Amino acid sequence: MRVVVQEEPFDLAAETARFAEGEGGSGAIVTFTGVVRNLDDAPLEAMEIEHYPGMTEKALREIAVQAVARFDLQDVLVIHRYGRLIPGAQIMMVATAARHRRSAFDAADFLMDYLKSRAPFWKREITAKGESWVAAKDEDEAALERW
Repeated sequence: MRVVVQEEPFDLAAETARFAEGEGGSGAIVTFTGVVRNLDDAPLEAMEIEHYPGMTEKALREIAVQAVARFDLQDVLVIHRYGRLIPGAQIMMVATAARHRRSAFDAADFLMDYLKSRAPFWKREITAKGESWVAAKDEDEAALERW
């Protein structure tokens, strides 16, 4: 299990290959990568992501441990970036390895729902119209409730 919170970009192909190398007993590896998307009402100049070092890593590790136990994973990887990110930049990556594909997919979905709703990150969107903090969305909370 590896949990990383970093400012610098990550190499998706290299991280995926590294994750897959040790997975001889897995029948499925699922990866998901989140990217900064543009806004509907105004072009996004950047998204700034803040966090509290130490607290964030601990929270992500705890949810990764829960995912391993709940979905019988062989391995899990969570990478999440912080700092100033432009549209199209990778924000995060989740990889799960399990003996069966459903477990790998469900675990990745579980982790994404947690990261979207409960992970201790604060996001500010910056546009030509100004800056605003990203508020929690009802649909994200509802997605988390199914777990």
